[in-house]
Amino acid sequence: QVQLVESGGGLVQAGGSLRLSCAGSGLAFSNYAMGWFRQAPGKEREQVAGVSTNGVSIYVSDSVKGRFTISRDNAKNTVYLQMISLKPEDTAVYYCAAATGAGGSWYVPRGKYDYWGQGTQVTVSA
Repeated sequence: QVQLVESGGGLVQAGGSLRLSCAGSGLAFSNYAMGWFRQAPGKEREQVAGVSTNGVSIYVSDSVKGRFTISRDNAKNTVYLQMISLKPEDTAVYYCAAATGAGGSWYVPRGKYDYWGQGTQVTVSA
């Protein structure tokens, strides 16, 4: 069956860095646009980054622009989220998601993602 498994979360001090990974299995990974989302307690899930199937079309939300970078390695069936200059407000559970049908774009309506990972906790202390 299809699995998306996130890793790399943890506890870090403000100003620190983390790199999240999301490994896919059971799917033709290179055919899927990928997204990173996060959800903090009491808040809605928000998309922080997205990448097209070939890695060319990329989105990063304004809230993390200049600090987060999304990339993918289709040979390894993995998408990454490099996070630097972390802030306490970045504390959340981070999820990756996969979607077909995006063409050459990063954009996929949230409800159209086919698969989701289980999430990885990122905690940034002040």
